[in-house]
Amino acid sequence: MDMARDEACGYCPHFHRAIELIGRRWTGAILQSLLDGTTRFSDIRDSVPGLSDRLLTERLRELEELGVVERNTDARDVQYRLTEVGEGIEPVLDSVGDWARQLSAVTPLRD
Repeated sequence: MDMARDEACGYCPHFHRAIELIGRRWTGAILQSLLDGTTRFSDIRDSVPGLSDRLLTERLRELEELGVVERNTDARDVQYRLTEVGEGIEPVLDSVGDWARQLSAVTPLRD
């Protein structure tokens, strides 16, 4: 069965939840930043132009609650990394990136 559609109703709540999560403002960019490995808060913030500390904190907490991101604290630093479930997003983001390039070739971004 196609995860995006349930034969009975044409809707899959699991697919919908995942798409809504990825589509939340800044979440995709945060996940993309975390694909490079364990990362400090400030490094994530600096890699995503326009992302505020407040919003980054909110998104990281949400991703942590969902089991997508793990927070590690030592005496000097707080670092974040993707969990095994979180690492599963890499081929999805790669595919979205490919599709985005195709879309841009047909419909360029507007200011």
